[in-house]
Formats: sequence, C-alpha cells, structure tokens
Amino acid sequence: MHPVPVDRFILNFTVMPKQATNTILMIEPVAFGFNDQTAVNNYFQHQLLSSEPEVQRKALAEFKGMVKKLTACGLDVLVVKDTMVPHTPDSIFPNNWISFHEEGRAVLYPMFADNRRKERRNDIIRLVENRKQVVLDVIDYSAFEQQNVFLEGTGSLILDRVHKIAYAALSERTDKSLLLQFCADFGYKAVSFMANQSVEGKRLSIYHTNVMMCVADRYAVICTAAIDSEEERAEVIDSLQTTGKKIVAISEDQMHHFAGNMLQVENRVGKTFLVMSQAAYDSLNEEQIGRLRAYDEFIVVSIPTIERVGGGSARCMMAEVF
Repeated sequence: MHPVPVDRFILNFTVMPKQATNTILMIEPVAFGFNDQTAVNNYFQHQLLSSEPEVQRKALAEFKGMVKKLTACGLDVLVVKDTMVPHTPDSIFPNNWISFHEEGRAVLYPMFADNRRKERRNDIIRLVENRKQVVLDVIDYSAFEQQNVFLEGTGSLILDRVHKIAYAALSERTDKSLLLQFCADFGYKAVSFMANQSVEGKRLSIYHTNVMMCVADRYAVICTAAIDSEEERAEVIDSLQTTGKKIVAISEDQMHHFAGNMLQVENRVGKTFLVMSQAAYDSLNEEQIGRLRAYDEFIVVSIPTIERVGGGSARCMMAEVF
C-alpha cells in the first residue's frame, strides 16, 4: 500500500480532547481463521478442530451480534466488509493498523506479520473521510517494517487522550524508538514498561498492551501483576493516579480471559459505556463489577470463537474514529 498523499487541503480546527468516541470502525470478516504468522508471539491464540468455513461462520455471527449491540446503544458503527483477496485472517482487528485523532490526523502502523500488512486499505480511509466530512492528515509509519521495527496501533499504545500519555508494554510488536517517535509527533508523554505472562512455566512478553490494560476517562483496568519490575509497576501506577484514574486491578488469570481488553465508548448523546466480552465479564468478581458499574454501563458481547482463534477480544475489534 502506498502512503496516502497529504499535499491536499487539510481542515484545521481546534478541539478539546476526549477519551471516548461515539464512532467505531469495524471490519466484517470473510475468511477469519487461525493466523500462524501471529501465533509465534500471541499466546492467547488457539487452533480449533472446526473447519475453516465453520470458524468463519461462527466468527461472522459473533461479529454481527456485537455490531447489533453497539448500534442499539446509540453508537455510530462504520462496518466495512473484508475482501477475499488478499487473504487477511486477522482483518477483524483493525485497531492495529490505523488510529484516528481529534486534530484531523490518522496514523498507519508497521505490522509484525506480513499477512497483516495487507489489511491497510486506502478505501477505508476515504470512507471515514466521507462520513466525517474531513480530509485526514495521514502519518505513515509503515515503512519501518523494512527495518523490522513495529508499533501496532492501539494494540501497542494505550492512549490517555486527555492527558496526552501513551502507555506501552514493549515487545516484538512494540518498539520503544517508534513509540517515542509517535509521542514526539503527537505531543504525548511515553510511559513504557515490560509486561509478561506465564506460558508453560516461562515469563514471556505480552504481545499487545491492550490485553493487560484499559484507560478510561476516570479509571483504568490493569493487570499490574504482569509488570514484573517493581520500579516500572510503580511508575505506571503513579502516572495513572496522578492523572486522577481510579485503578481496578485484575489478576493474570482474568487477563487471560481478556478482562484487560476493554474499551470505553460513548453514544450520540454522550452516555458512556464500557465494552467487554462475555468471557471478560464472567471472569470479574462482584467488587470489580461494582466499581466499574459506578462509572459506566456495560456492553457485553459474546465472541468466544474470535477470542480463541484470533487471540484478541472486544477492544481489538474496534478502531475508534475521532
């Protein structure tokens, strides 16, 4: 894919940053399945005995059920159907290749897996521009793939958009130098750390920050136990608390059920919701549920096939459009 030209008229405007958006981009799968190229460092993925058509059928039904719930709550969901060619088994997770920002900018990201790089589509950018009646200034980092340097969107970056802080768990898919480049380009402060999970008795890097951490307007859900370094853990906690976030800690077991993979959204009249999967909700205890419900209503979606085969959950399926 070629970088989107930016030598066009750019709409200039000043806006106050918001943490949550009412517009979500989602990609409807046509050939969803297990991705061998991402499984090398995504330990949330599992193969099923079901045939590929059966996996696709189940994933499509789960996807449509999620879109229905989001729209019923008053969100604007932009649904774009994937294409059969090229084959992109993970296209259902668009937040990794693109992010949108209130100042009229978008970012294209360098992806670890070769078959995920094919998910980037100019026609999707055009669709968003037409829907929002704006010409986007697109910042394209995808050339860093040639240097094996990766930063996978809001999988790698947990953005506190109000306080301009980018939280990032460093890994093969989240490069610190490119994290700092993003922060320089967008005026963010980087808070980076190592986050690990237990895999067959070993502590291995978590592939994406957004499976262990969610930042909302007044609170954060985080698996602090995944940050093995006491110094780094204290730095993250201090940053969250200094910016007024109440911390809802989850266990590593809850993280493995995607309890960290949540996203706060708002509907057209400004009511906020917390989107999570059924597996994530079922893993929470009463105290955690009570604390979170004090802030937001829940939108709980059942996506077991997508989670098990794709190794991502509800937050991964939503690219926020600002």
